[in-house]
Amino acid sequence: MEIEGKYCMIQVPGNQSFHLPESPWPGFDPRQLVVDEEVSKQIEEYNLMKDRWRQMFGIDVGDVLRTLPGNPFLGTTFRLAVCLPKPCTTQEFINGLLFNLTAAGFQYRDHFCRLNGDKPWVPADTVAVVIFSVIGVLALLSTTYDLWKTIICKKDPKSVNAIYRSFSVYTNTRGLLNFPPNPNAIECLDGVRALAMLWVVLGHSFSTQPLIYNGIDVFLWTSSARSLWIQAAHVTVDTFFMLSGLLVVYTTAGKVTSMKLIKNLHLFYLNRLLRMFPILATVVLLEASFFHRWFDGPMWGSAAESCRTFWWSVLLHAQNYVNPGRMCMAVTWYLAIDVQLHILSPIVLVWVLSGNNKVAWTALTTALLGVLTAATVYCFQMEFPAGMHAPGLFMHYFVYYYINTLTRASPFMVGMVYGYLLHTWRRIPLKIHAMVNITLWLISLGLLGLVGYAVLPTIQIDWDNQTVDGLYNSFLRPTWAMSLGWIIFACAKGYGGPVNWFLSLRVWKLPARLSYAMYLFHFSLMVVVNNSRSEPIWFSVEYIVFLFFAYTVLTFLVSFVATVLIDAPMSVFFKLLLDAGNLKKKDAVENGNTHKTNGFSDNKTQ
Repeated sequence: MEIEGKYCMIQVPGNQSFHLPESPWPGFDPRQLVVDEEVSKQIEEYNLMKDRWRQMFGIDVGDVLRTLPGNPFLGTTFRLAVCLPKPCTTQEFINGLLFNLTAAGFQYRDHFCRLNGDKPWVPADTVAVVIFSVIGVLALLSTTYDLWKTIICKKDPKSVNAIYRSFSVYTNTRGLLNFPPNPNAIECLDGVRALAMLWVVLGHSFSTQPLIYNGIDVFLWTSSARSLWIQAAHVTVDTFFMLSGLLVVYTTAGKVTSMKLIKNLHLFYLNRLLRMFPILATVVLLEASFFHRWFDGPMWGSAAESCRTFWWSVLLHAQNYVNPGRMCMAVTWYLAIDVQLHILSPIVLVWVLSGNNKVAWTALTTALLGVLTAATVYCFQMEFPAGMHAPGLFMHYFVYYYINTLTRASPFMVGMVYGYLLHTWRRIPLKIHAMVNITLWLISLGLLGLVGYAVLPTIQIDWDNQTVDGLYNSFLRPTWAMSLGWIIFACAKGYGGPVNWFLSLRVWKLPARLSYAMYLFHFSLMVVVNNSRSEPIWFSVEYIVFLFFAYTVLTFLVSFVATVLIDAPMSVFFKLLLDAGNLKKKDAVENGNTHKTNGFSDNKTQ
């Protein structure tokens, strides 16, 4: 016979106690069994560790207080690997090691099991091979044609067939690295966008580490003020929401009337959806096929199955409601909300584009106050905690608050207000008194610092104030957007000083242009790297920052290649498609990555 094994991962709650059951047979007491010296030593160390927890956190970790919210280890689990014979269940195997451990109180949950050769060829692999092979062949032929016509034959590039050279690596790379001056561009947006993207990568560099030896060190660090720069990183996504709302108004106001928007509403939606589709579909296909087939490791579960099953909900930007518990590419929750807000934005845009300032401001103010009121009522009714760190409430908080369109809409609305402000003062000099300018800068910077510091009390294990949690969830994000919006407005109108100089440096232009692709690629690449490790890491801030630089470089290179080979060629075809629909105006690029057609703009800042 052939004996085969399998690899299984189990999840063991960190907070549990063991007890030997009473003997069902008279004259036999299992508590008097002779225990191996090593096992006895481990039990002794476990009891000492429990005593340290009790002294450190001032709580009883026994059975009575096991489920109380004050227990910081309530939601902590250890992931352990077991290699066992193929026919056995994990329970049979674990109980067969010494004695009936489950009867002694040992609790665990099966996570997944893996068998040798358990990655069969599936239709997603065939689709990926065909599509990426076609793209590779087209890139080779198109680049050859482009070089022959423009370099060897020395023809004017404008006279060369645009479709034939659309996949040219040479032309697309030059276009990606070319930053022509644009008098209508808000230069500081490049720096804001690039830095926000780097903060996203930095935050996920800390939060995506699946295997860590010194878990208690991580807990102590994450509950201290030293971790605020990471704990507050979640608000950086609200930066993107604010930028999105700002640009949807700024790039349409003054160019499109209300009636024109209504008549061409299908083009308003189509232009944005088409421009976002290529990179998004690329990452979904890689997740469903190549990433799963090329890489493996002890933490490699069946993540590809989610993309093979729910790929359609990603492409339709609906998975924050359709399948929030089984997301393909978890970071696309943001993209789904952003698209949903853009779909709803014409409700306000129609009034903003009316040409009447009073009507525009009434619509913007009403919409902002309405969203804030609705979100506040919802947050207080649902009684959400102030973050994902609340034991046992992660999925509830994530599904019903963190990826909910209503609770994330206020920064978008704040952005629309600033977008109309910038439009109002687009070509009009603005004079602000020095003291007023300084005061507004101090208020904005103070509020930004307050938003970051407000995280500290909520991450303490003894925190229990639902009223503050409700206020935190309702107003933290719009406060961040309002403060950052003033900085952008001040920089755009010449009152940014050194901040505007720094945010407008050319070094930010390329990362800002690649920020959309970087956002979609970075998380998948982190998962590939982290879950391929064969052993846990020893946590230290310095080491994770080192990994952050590695993740950033890898994400940047992959995003660059994907933009040159896929996004840029598709942009040419989409432009021709929209031009065929009698859109006469030429595309223009604003802020490095804003695509405009017939007065409509598609901002790929996220």
